[in-house]
Order: sequence, then structure tokens, then C-alpha cells
Amino acid sequence: MADAYPAVEQRLGRHLTEWVGQWPPLADGITVVGDPARLQPTWDGSIRKLLGVGNGEATIIAVPPPQADAVAAALSDGPDRAGLGDELGAILGTGPARFGAGVFRSTTDVDPTIEALGEWVTTQTSNLPPWLAPFNGPRLVARNNAGEVIASVGIKIHDRFGYEISVVTEAEARGRGFARRLVATAARWVLDDGAIPTYLHQPSNLASAHVAEAVGFADNGWTVHGLWPRS
Repeated sequence: MADAYPAVEQRLGRHLTEWVGQWPPLADGITVVGDPARLQPTWDGSIRKLLGVGNGEATIIAVPPPQADAVAAALSDGPDRAGLGDELGAILGTGPARFGAGVFRSTTDVDPTIEALGEWVTTQTSNLPPWLAPFNGPRLVARNNAGEVIASVGIKIHDRFGYEISVVTEAEARGRGFARRLVATAARWVLDDGAIPTYLHQPSNLASAHVAEAVGFADNGWTVHGLWPRS
């Protein structure tokens, strides 16, 4: 029931409190939080021992409680220094890693002029792109006249109040607005379900940034932080 949902402007804070263990930040700079959730499986079944969000002035970094002090000490020497990812990987037991930041976006106001598109699919099937298989939320797909999927969205349900949208358009269908329409359709669904839609991407991914901006996911200087194994 919609009446049971928090007001739309409250959902981001509720989500981040669940996602990184504490929100809002209590001080500027980086605060490391010991969060037991960092030892639990995430949306795709994997365990992510480090996760952070920053709002342009302050950042929360969540890690397992036993390693919180050691991670805080490592970050106090500078979050951009060489070798930090490998040091954090050693502390957290993940092996050599890269510590980095992406763009974190959310919206409560999807562009109403964007037309809906797509077919909702609740579970993975053999005729869907393999990249959608790990998602724990529904999939939204657009097909061509032959029934082939040409663009698709996967939804990561992080918690009751935060659903992350990911989108892929097949090469032959790019530049025709499919991603924009699918993301807008998915974001409206998330809002109707009582959550906040979020959209993450690398700073260098200008195509993804363009889709986000067009739908209503403004870049307000927020960041998402993680630790990725070195390939």
C-alpha cells in the first residue's frame, strides 16, 4: 500500500542507512563505519567488503566491523595515494585490488515527456541476454520485430528503499533512445514501488551519463566507492 511507503524525499536516506550502515554523515571528510552487512551476500550473491557513498563533502565507507579501525588508518594517509587498493585488499582479505569511485545518481522526478517502453520479465529465461542473469529484481526488455532483445534493464534490489537501475543497448540499436525510455520506465516503476531509483556509472562513461541526465538523474557531485579485484 502506497500509504505505508516513506515520503519520496525520505527514501534516499533510508536506503543509504541500510546500504552503508549510517546516513547522513556526522562530519566532513571520510568516516569509516563497521557494518555487519558487509559480510552478507549482496544483490547478486557476492560479498562486497567495502562500500561507500559520498555527497560531495562527506563520505561514508562501510566495511566489516573487525577491520574498521585498520581501514580508517589506511584511508587517513590519503584516499588517492598509490597502492591504497592493494593495502585495503590485504586488510579485508580480498587480495590485490583497486580502490575507486564512480558517479552516484538518484531521482524523484522522472521526465514525464519520455514515453514508456519495454516488457517486464520477473525471472531470467533462456531468450534473455546473459548479463541479466544475476539480477535479483525484474528485468525490462525491448525487442525488435523478430522478438530479439535489443535493449534491456536489470534492477538490483539493494534493500527495501533502494533499487539500482542498469541498462545495456545492443550495438545495432544504439542512438535511437531505447536506453533512455527503458530507464525512465524502470525509474517510474521503482518510485511506484515505494523505493528510490539509483543509477551508477564510471565518470568516463559519457553515454551512460547522457542517458541518466536525460531521464532526470542529475549529477549532484555524489560518488560511490568500492574495491575491485585487479584483473
